[in-house]
Amino acid sequence: MQPSNPHPDQAPLSGRYPAGGNAFLHRDLTGIGKLARHEILYLLDEAEQWVELNRQSQKRAEVLSGLTIINAFFENSTRTLLSFEIAGKRLGADVVNMQAATSSVKKGETLIDTAMTLNAMRADAIVIRHASSGAVGLIADKVDCPVLNAGDGQHEHPTQALLDALTIRHALNLAPGSDLNGLKITICGDILHSRVARSNILSLTALGAQVRVCAPPALMPAEIETMGVTPFHDFDAALHGAEIVMMLRLQQERMQGQFIASPREYRHLYGLTLDRLAKAGAGALVMHPGPMNRGIEIDSQVADHISRSLITRQVESGVAIRMACLDVLTRRARGVPGWEPLAGDAKSTGERA
Repeated sequence: MQPSNPHPDQAPLSGRYPAGGNAFLHRDLTGIGKLARHEILYLLDEAEQWVELNRQSQKRAEVLSGLTIINAFFENSTRTLLSFEIAGKRLGADVVNMQAATSSVKKGETLIDTAMTLNAMRADAIVIRHASSGAVGLIADKVDCPVLNAGDGQHEHPTQALLDALTIRHALNLAPGSDLNGLKITICGDILHSRVARSNILSLTALGAQVRVCAPPALMPAEIETMGVTPFHDFDAALHGAEIVMMLRLQQERMQGQFIASPREYRHLYGLTLDRLAKAGAGALVMHPGPMNRGIEIDSQVADHISRSLITRQVESGVAIRMACLDVLTRRARGVPGWEPLAGDAKSTGERA
């Protein structure tokens, strides 16, 4: 089933967004929770042009020519860092990657000192990944250029949620501007520690999807119903009728204490096998943000299923979404017509304190 959109006035198509910069009234992208529904849709639609560009033999645009983007990753990453680096370079920017393992953070420099150092280098945008929730917002308040959250602790991972929504729209052949109204989505795994789950819940519910979350009791946040989702502890029940199944890995690095009896028991109760996938809706599609623990939360036969798995398509969508975010967030400083500076904000004018 493809979701219908009974309220077209609430899901503006291209050309029906507020004019110019009013379509996206934020200087940074620190979380999905700060975005209006039409702003989520706007970023998804802006990514469409970059999906097309990335499928061409010539993949470079000069939208950000002359700009410098710093990817400051205080937490290890492969996929997200590479995706942001490719996105920046395909837009024509100079991209610099800073790994915490080789930075002065290891010598005792504070996060604020690091932020002020990056600011003094006059970057035009900073992409930040950090193990502490709220760290990205703290840095955003201290620097003069747009800041993009590439994941902070258990808080949010906004571009992952955006790329997942874009992947779903493409997989269902939904037109630009479409929401996900009525789509049944089951998210299963380590909900408690997952910033991906949090951002996806915020994004998918804003777009009208019916979201179920499934996890062992120890890995289910208290009162998660307040986020507009339906919680399950029985994975088979959570799968019934689901059109999208989104699996999450066990984040052992964030666990202090015993949250599961054993990986073997977890796979038995919460692992997505072909037999278990058959309990979902006919033709249900499978997603995973990576990295995957094959044989624990997902079997290889499911992850690599040629017609059911969207995992590699998520990776493709990630580059396009990050290109769109870098483009949109730098428009005010670049003086793009219609994108006037936000009132009282030096960050959007390119002025430095």
